[in-house]
Amino acid sequence: MAGFRSRATDLVDLRMIPYPAVTVFVDFGDGLLAEDGSGRLHRGSVIAGLMPGAAVRGRGRAIECLQVRLSPVVAHAVLGASSELSGTVAALGDLWGRDAARIQERLRAAASWDDRFAIAEAALARRYEAGRPVDPEVAFAWGLMVSSRGRVRIEQLAAEAGWSRRRLWSRFRSQIGLTPKRAAQLVRFDHAAHRLAAGHSAALVAADSGYVDQSHLHHDVMAFAGMTPTAVAAAPWLAVDDVAWPSAKNASRT
Repeated sequence: MAGFRSRATDLVDLRMIPYPAVTVFVDFGDGLLAEDGSGRLHRGSVIAGLMPGAAVRGRGRAIECLQVRLSPVVAHAVLGASSELSGTVAALGDLWGRDAARIQERLRAAASWDDRFAIAEAALARRYEAGRPVDPEVAFAWGLMVSSRGRVRIEQLAAEAGWSRRRLWSRFRSQIGLTPKRAAQLVRFDHAAHRLAAGHSAALVAADSGYVDQSHLHHDVMAFAGMTPTAVAAAPWLAVDDVAWPSAKNASRT
């Protein structure tokens, strides 16, 4: 999780780059507006499912919010939904009901960011313990997907999970929200996008990330982000990642 605050009076307008996590934005500044792929505006605390689409944007003035990235394996239990969120933006209150408003008020009243992180962490832990976990085989498949940076064959996943390809496809899709193939492509795209943002050339990124060639990388980046690799490399959404999320191994706070 990470905290974000913008005191600027000018409009902040950021296009969201798809990320292999379900992203929760808890707004306590009343300045956040999220626009989904269909052009609908959502004010306040929202959830962006896996692959919310290239047209999703966050904008507003004097924004103050807590951003939480949840592995889809965790999100299934914490949010009580996975496939329903895929490719969408939804109000947090639609999933958590009155609990969302209570948590938001506690976060708004907290004296420091550390207090906010502690409140959010406790709330997520409670919901996780009360929620329904994904199948161990699905969690295993997702973990292997992430550790291989999306470079794993679905047949291999099914074999190592001890399931048929058809069963893995069905259970993974219903619990994670994407098919195994699409999820692996998203993980691979994320690795490539961050390499591009780090200043590496498209040719080097394509070769390092398992793409057939540079045109294949270009096609995937356009499909996921709706922009060219050059534009993704300069995307403000990715520019803060090294500060807000310095380590994949630990929850990061800034």
